[in-house]
Amino acid sequence: MTTLIQTLADFAAGTRYEDLPSNVAEECRRLLLDSIGCAIGGLSHSRGEIALAYARMQGPGAPGHEARVLGTPLRTSINAAAFANAELINALDYDAILPPGHVTPYVLPGALAFAEAGSTSGRDLLCAIAIAHEMSNRIGKAQDYLRDVKDGKISPPPVHGYSSTVFGATAAIGKVKGHSAATTAHAMGIAGSMAPVNSQWSFSVHSSFTSVKYHVAGQLANTATHAAMLAELGHTGDLDLMDDPECGWRRMINTSRWETSRITPALGREWWFPKEQTYKPYPHCRILHAPLDALTEVLDTNQIRLDEIESITAWVEGFVMQPLWLNKKIEHVTQAQFSMAHGLSVGAHRVPAGKRWQSPEVVFDPSVIALMEKIHFEVHPDYEKQLTGNAASRPTRIQVRARGQSFVAERRYPRGSPSPDPSTRLTNEELATKFAGNAQGVLDPRAVDAAVKLVWSLDDAKDLAELLRLVTP
Repeated sequence: MTTLIQTLADFAAGTRYEDLPSNVAEECRRLLLDSIGCAIGGLSHSRGEIALAYARMQGPGAPGHEARVLGTPLRTSINAAAFANAELINALDYDAILPPGHVTPYVLPGALAFAEAGSTSGRDLLCAIAIAHEMSNRIGKAQDYLRDVKDGKISPPPVHGYSSTVFGATAAIGKVKGHSAATTAHAMGIAGSMAPVNSQWSFSVHSSFTSVKYHVAGQLANTATHAAMLAELGHTGDLDLMDDPECGWRRMINTSRWETSRITPALGREWWFPKEQTYKPYPHCRILHAPLDALTEVLDTNQIRLDEIESITAWVEGFVMQPLWLNKKIEHVTQAQFSMAHGLSVGAHRVPAGKRWQSPEVVFDPSVIALMEKIHFEVHPDYEKQLTGNAASRPTRIQVRARGQSFVAERRYPRGSPSPDPSTRLTNEELATKFAGNAQGVLDPRAVDAAVKLVWSLDDAKDLAELLRLVTP
């Protein structure tokens, strides 16, 4: 009997670039450009600085096993490069979103590092990116989800996180290395046995703060790199891990829901992830993007000055009424990525969206901190109804009191989401502009333009080395 891990490994090993629909290949190019940009932008963040320092400590890799840390001249071991790039991509919380949450920071770095070391073609990397995101999205649908709905009500699980992306991350490495389906299956079994715990909900509800956020992104990326190499060397993994509901992955990850029937339908024939792939126009937790869009509309339409604002009230999704998002005591730059009051205050100060949002001079600006006290939150009365109607919904209402009047705007779908409103999708041009903003001060503008052009035509690249040279200062 073929196990679920073996089925997924067969999908990974058997899928070729030529099998990808054009929209899937396009989404993978967009993900690659956005993620490299986020990593380069992340060099300015304290978490990025730590990742780079840690990678330097690991030293060079063995011959043929070296890769670059994005946006730097550093070449180090594959494991160290994957660790650092995972941390860098997620450092600003500016990276792409796909259920079960963040996916790309965990599944791309290992595949990218091995692809560089092995002189992999652009087509093979794009195929690996597609496999990793499709697999992660499908497995995520089988488990508990942060925005789960039960009986018409939002029901956040007591345990949540992104550890399930370890399977897609491992399969992507197997793809760029040309592993057989059998080797990929064993690698996935090994990765599952080493996966980090799902710690995000704990991070969300505790008032104490940790700068590692959901978990250490580099750890998950390295779980995949270790598993792939161990399987290549002959280690074997638990191929029944995902099939046993009593003592397998379901119990390990502590998910109350494990609907494996949602993972395999039309696998390899239908691609689901592009319909939910989201990009961030702001370096902030996704829950605040619709409120930021609405706030911008109110301020711009009515030409409201900062000194005229008397108060801001935001009606938001109910599940975010937790210490993580309601926090107004900012002691570390990473806290600013989740504090709704801080994000709205920065937006009201008209700071252009980009990596500067996470700079200490903006995060701790006395004017930004002062305005936070005028910002209040309520639960949007229709958020459950709108979410059950369309999963892309992020219902919000913003009310700004100024000049003795109330100014209001509402949003259902934030920019960056694939939604029934086509205007919410970020265009390739907008993603290129975001990339340039993240690369500013790190890369020469000519290299930025050349890198964007090369990513859009990555299908023709015989070796990723050319792209990686362009993103090395």
